[in-house]
Amino acid sequence: MSQSLVKAIKILDCFSTKAELSLIDLVELSGLPKTTVFRLLSSLEETGLVVKAKNTSHDVKFRLGLKLLEYGNYVNEQIEYRKIALPHMRELNETLNELVHLTVVEKEEAVYVEKMDSTKPVRLVIEKGRRSPLYAGSAPKLLLASMDDAVIDSYLNKVTLKQITKNTIRNVDELKAEILKIREQGFSFSRSEHFKNTMGFSFPIYDRNGNTVAAIGVSISANDYSEEREKVIIEKTRIAAQNIWKDMGWNPDSCPSKLTFGNR
Repeated sequence: MSQSLVKAIKILDCFSTKAELSLIDLVELSGLPKTTVFRLLSSLEETGLVVKAKNTSHDVKFRLGLKLLEYGNYVNEQIEYRKIALPHMRELNETLNELVHLTVVEKEEAVYVEKMDSTKPVRLVIEKGRRSPLYAGSAPKLLLASMDDAVIDSYLNKVTLKQITKNTIRNVDELKAEILKIREQGFSFSRSEHFKNTMGFSFPIYDRNGNTVAAIGVSISANDYSEEREKVIIEKTRIAAQNIWKDMGWNPDSCPSKLTFGNR
């Protein structure tokens, strides 16, 4: 980690002792040189993490900025969606008796952060913490499709589409077409793209602002697939996703999402 970043965090930590601190206070509490504290305070002030509370020309103090409150809200929403999603995941799992999972993006990869297994004797297993490229699998592709076009283009310009299974998408144009399809229909489908002999169906989870923060998905063995089973899974997963949106406070009429959900 950058030493400047470590020192800046040390300065921010000082505010846990008192709401407003002077330059001298911060030097004493942090143990850093005055020139270093002054330089880092300027950067923190520029980014909104610290604001200057100037009482008089000789009485200048600093306090934490509201930018940190924004970050706190982001973290709170990340904790919130998992807490809100779990009972709906459990109900979906019990209704379908299939593997249900919750997936998020981290460092340009999809990460399975929650999962509920089927009770079938022969069942699919995905470990929590398992990572997947964003171009393979229903949940990863849905998360990719929810990103801004500029972010997608940047990702596609540097990623190598590796063949994980015979069904993995290997062509950028094909992947772009898949992204458009996902956006139009509002959910994602995969057939043995990342895990062999599996089929997946995933829907987005929106925060109150209509941003996709995760994907809820169901994966089944290809041996259990039928068109009728597909219809049931899509409908039940759609309902679970919509219930999570409501609990998250998202109103589709006042705050559109990235995915159109034309057939919701």
